[in-house]
Amino acid sequence: MYPVIERFGKDAVIFDGGMGTLLQAHGLRGGALPELWNLERREVILGIQREYAAAGCDILSTNTFGANRLKLRKTGYTVGQVVGAACEIAREASAGRAAVALDIGPSGKLLEPCGDLSFDDAYALFQEMVVAGRDKADLVLIETMSDTYEVKAALLAVKENCDLPVVVTYTFDSTGKLLTGGSIEAAVALAESLGADAVGMNCSLGPEQMADFVPRLLAATHLPVCVTPNAGLPVAVNGETSYPVGPEAFLGWAQRFAGEGVALLGGCCGTTPAHMRCVSDALRGRPVPARSVPARTVVSSYTKTAEFGARPLLIGERINPTGKPRLKEAIRAGDFEYICREGIAQAESGADILDVNVGLPGIDEPAVMAQAIAALQSVTDTPLQIDTSNTEAMARALRLYNGKPLVNSVNGKAESLHTVLPLVKKYGAAVVALTLDEDGIPDTAAGRVRIAEKILRTAEAYGIRRCDIVVDTLAMTVSTGADNAKITLDAIGEIRRRFGVHTVLGVSNISFGLPRRELITSTFFAMAMQRGLSAGIVNPLSGELMKAYRAYCALTGLDDGCKAYIEAYANTAAAPDVPAGGAAQAAAPASEMTLHRAIVKGLREQAGSLTEAALKTTPPLEIINGALIPALDEVGKGFEKGTVFLPQLLMSADAAKEAFDRIKTELKSRGVEEKKKGRILLATVKGDIHDIGKNIVKVLLENYGFEVVDLGKDVPPEAVVQAAVEGNIRLVGLSALMTTTVVHMEETIRALRAAHDCKIMVGGAVLNAEYAASIGADFYSKDAMGSVRYAESVFAKEV
Repeated sequence: MYPVIERFGKDAVIFDGGMGTLLQAHGLRGGALPELWNLERREVILGIQREYAAAGCDILSTNTFGANRLKLRKTGYTVGQVVGAACEIAREASAGRAAVALDIGPSGKLLEPCGDLSFDDAYALFQEMVVAGRDKADLVLIETMSDTYEVKAALLAVKENCDLPVVVTYTFDSTGKLLTGGSIEAAVALAESLGADAVGMNCSLGPEQMADFVPRLLAATHLPVCVTPNAGLPVAVNGETSYPVGPEAFLGWAQRFAGEGVALLGGCCGTTPAHMRCVSDALRGRPVPARSVPARTVVSSYTKTAEFGARPLLIGERINPTGKPRLKEAIRAGDFEYICREGIAQAESGADILDVNVGLPGIDEPAVMAQAIAALQSVTDTPLQIDTSNTEAMARALRLYNGKPLVNSVNGKAESLHTVLPLVKKYGAAVVALTLDEDGIPDTAAGRVRIAEKILRTAEAYGIRRCDIVVDTLAMTVSTGADNAKITLDAIGEIRRRFGVHTVLGVSNISFGLPRRELITSTFFAMAMQRGLSAGIVNPLSGELMKAYRAYCALTGLDDGCKAYIEAYANTAAAPDVPAGGAAQAAAPASEMTLHRAIVKGLREQAGSLTEAALKTTPPLEIINGALIPALDEVGKGFEKGTVFLPQLLMSADAAKEAFDRIKTELKSRGVEEKKKGRILLATVKGDIHDIGKNIVKVLLENYGFEVVDLGKDVPPEAVVQAAVEGNIRLVGLSALMTTTVVHMEETIRALRAAHDCKIMVGGAVLNAEYAASIGADFYSKDAMGSVRYAESVFAKEV
């Protein structure tokens, strides 16, 4: 084994460069699987990797990027054969001069709820690759990932099936977002929490486009950072795909990144051994500049983070059946849309995190908790707190949660410490620590501080960082003890002073048994924040409590220019408060939910029932034009602005489809024929088996009233032309993800131009507007909504 892992973060480590573009120069046909050459053209792969080793690369990546069962199923080869051969080739090429990284790329499918690949099935795909290569590689590289959920499946497959170090690199778009909407900070938080040894970005962008994102990566993690750009953005030269950044220019960017603190440097599409030789000669072994990254307490969803410390966070308490008959009924009936409405209402009212507790006697809590987590994550990107004492439910929820969650809770009892903390460590969560033990809740602040210290010490023994512990000093009702509030507040102050960790409280417990509870609760909340409380588990729909919170933030300088306070209260009359506690905390009744809002929020069943009700009094066309299309437009504009993300976009599309289906049924019963805006042909080009983007475009086009003819993936040019001519198609959409298949996109466009008069729009990760224009496309769509807008413009001209 080549000793490279111990150098991570100490001196510069050099990864190898691109493979696909080099294989094309050796005759790899567009769309052919490069991984098959491990068995069919072994000498070519060996030769390229020897060149990278000779260029001074510290790590050689195996030619296994797409060697999963889904992509190999029609080849006649097994994952074990392809991965095994690739590892042997890389080992031979290294000749003891470089480490071998088992290269794992994305599955090629979207995971649920955005797609049809389950988390468990994704895990199984990656597990098979890991098992095949674990005894033949020195480390694992999980690369070119655009979905945090897929990264979680891959990382767990590595961690549960081998002891190899693992590097994770994501592919971000030009705005610094993943395909599924994840920010750099949320993506890094997940990889770091699950035990990655280094994290970074690769592909899609050249070094110039990555430059603004490198400081964000470095600030978001204490881990060594890896940056692996393309050799610029692709351009078409004489009918061939070319990358404009040469070795010397590439080195200039690598030197800049290394100077900023990047520890692992490599190349992706378009880079060659010449590029990497320049980088290695100049930077290999150079000390990595020291970075000071403060320990941060962070939880995340798939798109965003909630960080403790900047201001007191609000943890919405309403998804908890205690004292809520309607929520109990919903949990027992499996009415997850009711739970989602509770979550949405709290998030819109200011909750930074949503507590999720479904504990009821007689239910299958692990199954219900998993369903609740999945349902909530499909309609809101607010991070979640998994609140359960059922360790099976906790484990299942932690495994399926997309992001870094907060767990509620562990306590000072030995059983709790040694049951909960291993789960927290395995799944990379943060955890609430309750200051109680086998003797109950201490009646002094000092007693609660002692339990907090015991929990912190035990957590650190399990390898859990102190910053991932949030201590709850337990608010006890003042109606049964005059000193209860003081004890809790004193414990908060002492824990903050002695241990430097963050704190949380179930704030409303302080007022239990008292009239006008919201007065006591809101005043106590302000007192606790003044003593250093980091987060409150509260009802964000309580007007009285939110007044106290916003006023506190304004008075303490946490609300710059009092902007949030002014936004909440300027030009408004005092609204009736929602009482804290008890059955009065029921969700807003369904009658307050409009069809427009149900679609925007992605509530499919609600959208269907509201459409049925509307059809009794409103003409179908009026429903479509007055509610459905405006709702889709609102979501689409949010997606274009970066305020709505792919999962929400698809859930809204699903809700709209449910509404459209009800209208179609009604129209059919009246003998009215449905009218379409126009027919559009979609295809993923020859040789390309990735159809994620195309499928997303199809869903949105159909919801906007277009008829879509979907030819699927790996479609030869002649099939596209035939379908376009026979169907008299006016707009064709072509998709390509791989650098090796864009040549077939240009070929398809030329064939269409020669045979049929139509508009052609293109999309895919390897494309940009300039490249699309150079191969003859009429329009380049950077995302699915762009395709909808262009389709509307094309068919509007034909009306």
